Amino acid sequence: MRILLTNDDGVYAPGLKVLRDFLKERFEVIVVAPQGERTGISHAISLKDPVRLWEVEEGVWACDGTPVDCVHLALKVLLSEPPDLVISGPNNGPNMGEEIFYSGTVAAALESSILGIQAIAVSVAARRDHFYETAAQVALKLIEKLSSNPLPPRVILNVNVPNVPWEFIGGFKLTRPSRRVFNNYVVEALDPRGAKFYWIGGKEPVFVLEEGTDAHAVANGFVSITPLRADLTAYDELEKINCGV
Repeated sequence: MRILLTNDDGVYAPGLKVLRDFLKERFEVIVVAPQGERTGISHAISLKDPVRLWEVEEGVWACDGTPVDCVHLALKVLLSEPPDLVISGPNNGPNMGEEIFYSGTVAAALESSILGIQAIAVSVAARRDHFYETAAQVALKLIEKLSSNPLPPRVILNVNVPNVPWEFIGGFKLTRPSRRVFNNYVVEALDPRGAKFYWIGGKEPVFVLEEGTDAHAVANGFVSITPLRADLTAYDELEKINCGV
């Protein structure tokens, strides 16, 4: 099996190295990842600027674009044959609830599915002291499952892994995205020349822990697996909304 790895934390991210080292003993693994961190860049693609690609080491390529750019360059430039699977991650931090809309990790997986390759996005639900080996074990379990039960077209798995050793994982749960309590703020400051600038961000996200959601599963020690697709149509509302047309 040929597996393409990418992420939004950058080609030198420690989690990417752990996952690559773990999988390359079993599969053919190619890495194409951004040269630096691209957290929060979502589904951006470079249409007005050139994108460069270079080999960091054998089988590992860096790109000065976005995670979505990395997927395009891997599939359309580097690889003569498409991979069997794309894994985006493991992300440094969770991608749950509405956070999936900001995530370059999730976007790279969705772009892969749009281009016809099955994909999963993997995130570790912590900001520091990560158990990336646990995420690698989770990825392997999913690879084994998908090898005999492929995903439907244009569907990805968004996977969030509790930050604990593998032996403390409670199991796997199929989930839906949770709701995030938005507690971010904007900080205004002055640069040395007296001009205003702003930092957007702030506090760690807080999620509503409803049963059946990704955040609830992770909080209780389970790996959360949420099927996602790029189609955002609210089908249940199509017959209800009367726009006078």
